[in-house]
Amino acid sequence: MQINQPTIINSENLRPTHVKVNLTYLCNNLKTIRERVTPSKVMVVLKANAYGHGMGVVARHLAPHADYIGVAVLEEGILLREMGINIPILVLGGIWEEQIPEFIKHDLTLTASSVERLLQIDQAAAFLKKKAIVHLKIDTGMERIGVHYYSAHTLQEAALGCKHVDVEGIYSHFANSDAADLTHARLQLARFNEVLSFYEKHAIPAPRLRHMANSGAILQLPEANFDMVRPGILLYGVYPSDEAQRSVQVTPALSWSSKVVYFKETKPKHPVSYGSTWQSDVPTRLVTIPVGYGDGYFRAMSNKAKVIIRGVKLPQVGRICMDQMVVNLGIDGTGYNGDEVVLIGKQGDERITAEDLARWAGTIPYEILTNINTRVPRIYTTLERSNV
Repeated sequence: MQINQPTIINSENLRPTHVKVNLTYLCNNLKTIRERVTPSKVMVVLKANAYGHGMGVVARHLAPHADYIGVAVLEEGILLREMGINIPILVLGGIWEEQIPEFIKHDLTLTASSVERLLQIDQAAAFLKKKAIVHLKIDTGMERIGVHYYSAHTLQEAALGCKHVDVEGIYSHFANSDAADLTHARLQLARFNEVLSFYEKHAIPAPRLRHMANSGAILQLPEANFDMVRPGILLYGVYPSDEAQRSVQVTPALSWSSKVVYFKETKPKHPVSYGSTWQSDVPTRLVTIPVGYGDGYFRAMSNKAKVIIRGVKLPQVGRICMDQMVVNLGIDGTGYNGDEVVLIGKQGDERITAEDLARWAGTIPYEILTNINTRVPRIYTTLERSNV
């Protein structure tokens, strides 16, 4: 099966620069993660346009196999509901009071990160004559949102008095679970366990869903699985860091390619692109590729990136422009208009990964994937067989 999702105009004549997403690989990655963490449930994290893979199609394909969906902002949750996605959806980010009625109307699970916010949720639910579903957020060492672990009892006690709130879950988030040194991660885990001991100490049932494990913890801290895990980048077949153990075998679901649109031979000492940052000392062959930082191909990779053409890995030269860039074929290299250019993916025996782009750009794979602009068409494919 192949589904084309053009993003500028509804046409089958897509840009030569496009992303392909293999939905079967996504499903297989989810199955492999589930086998790793069983009997814990799995929340698939689809925030930031499903890490650049396209939230709509990915959500429809994964929802039947997931227990929960995680997004970052209210609008993402509403969009999924309007698409007909009816499994539970947790909005992981911070919220403000004016948004609360929209959460409740769309049956979205709220993050309560303070006593004040929890009481506002309870009041809004009472006004709407509905029950709000809430997960309490505990800060165990991220210093982002959530009540501090040493003050968590105030939030837990406040929850006991809320009559219009179903405290379904309680969770925290690791700051360093993908590191080789897990000292801080284990400290965070110990703090979360201490917070959870509140329920046993007071002979109160704990929330049904306790969760903390992100991609790094799934790979390295099985003791953090609790009732549910939250795979993000691992779901898409990319590891969260070079240091993290490869204890789950996943396959990258996304590839990115373009085509040669122009060929020329350039004389020595003729600089290429803005700023004249590169020139050849000998006659050389260059090709122009219709992709640039306006598509999410970072300008910081200028004169560092490589692409694959005709099975050969070749250097990008000169500054990457908003919509175009130049590749050096060398003195006698071969490349013709219409040749496929692999930006992320495999061609012949050569491969370029999101991790490679991250190194060239001085960033992380998360940023590479989530910055692929929506003007780049997504093409979705499935294999005939899936092991889901």
